[in-house]
Amino acid sequence: MKDEKIIWPKDSSEMVLIPAGSFEMGDHLDNMSNALPVHTVELDAFYIDIHEVTVGRYKQFLAETGHRQPSWNDVNEYSPTDDHPIIYVSWNDATVYAKWVGKRLPTEAEWECSAHGGLAGKRYPWGDEVTHDDANWGNTASGKGRWNHCSPVGSFEANGYGLFDMAGNVWEWCADWYDGNYYKNSPAKNPPGPGAGQDQVVKGGSWYDRTNHLRLAYRLNNAPNCGYFNCGFRCVSDLT
Repeated sequence: MKDEKIIWPKDSSEMVLIPAGSFEMGDHLDNMSNALPVHTVELDAFYIDIHEVTVGRYKQFLAETGHRQPSWNDVNEYSPTDDHPIIYVSWNDATVYAKWVGKRLPTEAEWECSAHGGLAGKRYPWGDEVTHDDANWGNTASGKGRWNHCSPVGSFEANGYGLFDMAGNVWEWCADWYDGNYYKNSPAKNPPGPGAGQDQVVKGGSWYDRTNHLRLAYRLNNAPNCGYFNCGFRCVSDLT
């Protein structure tokens, strides 16, 4: 019997168990063409970080590895403390971090399943409507936290699996290459994403985005060698 929560030894991050099972992936409500058809996906169990990787944890990675530094002036403008999510890291950087910590980036299917928190067929982790008290979005200092840019991780309520900031705050890199037609022929079990592509999938929306981007089925693509002011990541681990 696996523990429902663990502390990962390398970086002391808290992770929760997403149990094996199936869910309905894709757009149930808004007719987004690249998120159709809705399809059943079966996943093996895995652990996922409850928080986005923070500036503080990324600094630990840099100190131990000598990996290239992000532009700290830019990071500090939008994500100013060690408790904020790291930004301006590319998919390539995030992948190196994940390998260093002994984890990996989530597949798009793992990310979307986790983000729903067990709540099926809804736009957001909590339901079908969103306010500024639910998440950090809209590039406006209003609602619960009144942040102008990124908020410290865990500043809003967790979803049903105990995960924070699955909608808003920063976009999150997924392992998958992006293909707008992938859902039409993706494997039913543990879909790994396309075998090749130009861009990588990002999910979840950010502090800068409107509500349509925060929808859990929404699919966006970013270039893997670029870092962005509103994009970070979290990691997962297979069961051992």
